[in-house]
Amino acid sequence: MTDQTQKNFALIGAAGYVAPRHMRAIADTGNRLAAALDPNDSVGVIDSYFPEAAFFTEFERFDRHAEKLRRKGGEAAIDYVSICSPNYLHDAHMRFALRIGADAICEKPLVLNPWNLDALAELQAENGARVWNILQLRLHPSIIALKEKVAAELAENPDKMYDIDLTYLTSRGRWYFVSWKGDQEKSGGIATNIGIHFFDMLMWIFGPVKTNIVHKSEPDTAAGYFDLAHARVRWFLSVNADYLPKEATSKGMRTFRSIQVDGEEIEFSSGFTDLHTLSYQEVLAGRGFLLEEARPSLETVYTIRNAEVAGKTGEHHPFL
Repeated sequence: MTDQTQKNFALIGAAGYVAPRHMRAIADTGNRLAAALDPNDSVGVIDSYFPEAAFFTEFERFDRHAEKLRRKGGEAAIDYVSICSPNYLHDAHMRFALRIGADAICEKPLVLNPWNLDALAELQAENGARVWNILQLRLHPSIIALKEKVAAELAENPDKMYDIDLTYLTSRGRWYFVSWKGDQEKSGGIATNIGIHFFDMLMWIFGPVKTNIVHKSEPDTAAGYFDLAHARVRWFLSVNADYLPKEATSKGMRTFRSIQVDGEEIEFSSGFTDLHTLSYQEVLAGRGFLLEEARPSLETVYTIRNAEVAGKTGEHHPFL
């Protein structure tokens, strides 16, 4: 990587839902988007941030451009590749970043299969570059406050167990199941696509998974139960609007997000707007979340994806 103050970024997946947050984070941290890639050319949002960025719809031409910049070296070379592509392509795009000597900043899930992390670790060692994982919930003020509260309580009572209900409903239309997101081979399914950051956050606070039971696993809905080191977790995830509770539908809301710890609601619905910028600040300062941080949540969703569905038995979420 170069040592200039302003870093050069490339962005893969520029037309996606989350890409503008990455563009804004690159701009907010005083850096430059040198090149962007997406097979879809609906990327006018780039004009709001980096109209001078080179843009490609074919990976081969993007790859050639990045390689030319690498050979120029100095202030021309790409320092970071931000990856917002479909989940199943993350692995290949992180490998590309490492091959050109750039750090990768990748959306979750880093990969779909946990063993892919081992190969990435080898590539990191060979190329001297690193993979950083966007785990923005760990930077949310309410979540940090909860972690500190739990740590203090566990210091006093190491055997304490918490009861948690996690509910996340984010309604999606028919397009969702036509897109890559509705294809389990490409997205990893509901638990991987929309649940992984919540699972990571809960394990970060309450410890690793001891028991993992799946009660429901369908294209639009998943539910189950975890025993964590210090918590019993009932979880429910869905993109089906039929599950929205009255408190959401009465306000015309199509999303419902709730985490209850021992019956107390954790308020974290606000404070999301700047979390990607904060994530980039941490990465640039060398304090971001590295490759191995992703392993526990990846192993958990891999288990969910391949588990035998138990049905409505034992400790199950009330929405079932």
